[in-house]
Amino acid sequence: MDDELGRAWREHRRHVLDIGFRMLGNVAEAEDAVQEGFARLARADLDQIDDVGGWLVVVVSRLCLDRLRSDRRHPTTPDDTLGDRPERGAVDPADRVTLDDSVRLALHEVLERLSAAERTVFVLHDVFQYPFEAISEIVGRTPAACRQLASRARRAVRDDDRRARFVVEPAEQRRVTERFIAACAGGDLDGLLALLDPGVAGEADVGGRIGVRVVTGREPVAAGLLQFFGPNSATTLLSLPAGRQARVVALRGGRVVTMATLTITDGRIVHIDALADAERLAPLSAALGI
Repeated sequence: MDDELGRAWREHRRHVLDIGFRMLGNVAEAEDAVQEGFARLARADLDQIDDVGGWLVVVVSRLCLDRLRSDRRHPTTPDDTLGDRPERGAVDPADRVTLDDSVRLALHEVLERLSAAERTVFVLHDVFQYPFEAISEIVGRTPAACRQLASRARRAVRDDDRRARFVVEPAEQRRVTERFIAACAGGDLDGLLALLDPGVAGEADVGGRIGVRVVTGREPVAAGLLQFFGPNSATTLLSLPAGRQARVVALRGGRVVTMATLTITDGRIVHIDALADAERLAPLSAALGI
């Protein structure tokens, strides 16, 4: 039993955390939903569950949906959820605008005015490509009703001028990002090399006296990625909604330690810009609720 739960945790935790993160826009709340989902899995009869990953998606999505509905009944102001957080050291105002506002737009402003059901259907279908038939089980609506919810959500996102910068990431970008995260998390060197262009360059801004470090070439870049994001790094990687940009955040020890922007061309990563400066990342940690 413990071995099966451990395997489920290793194989599915990050995916359901990604779903919860997209739905709630808050890593801490998503973590709570995932923990509760696995607690329920521990109490379930695993022999009766054909697809553990699918079961967890349903349970965690429903928990997030319940949270969204509760928030609608007891709303908070945007400042309550994203604004007045203690600062972790001095942060340049320009960096705060770049990071905090982009996350606020992508995770909060874009979806905040959708109904709980619209937001759930939009995230599961448009972002994660789950079929409406599966989503209908989660939201308690027919597949046809889910299609209507998704259509309304898309119109709301498209028509609101304040959200004009928000675009759901293209399918290829999403696939490459997911494969990148899976290869790093699993220590899959061959899988990572297959995603990297032979001439890929990686730039890491770590701040302080070190400044920017540059690595070029597929093998050196892959080796560095596995060193900092591999299975022995105690790091959790999540994709960050950023429209036309592919971004990944690395979480470790209760804070964001790296934000990486991937430049993808023809299905391969040709450039990686990584920000690992703790002071400049502080507003991003705060915006994500960690």
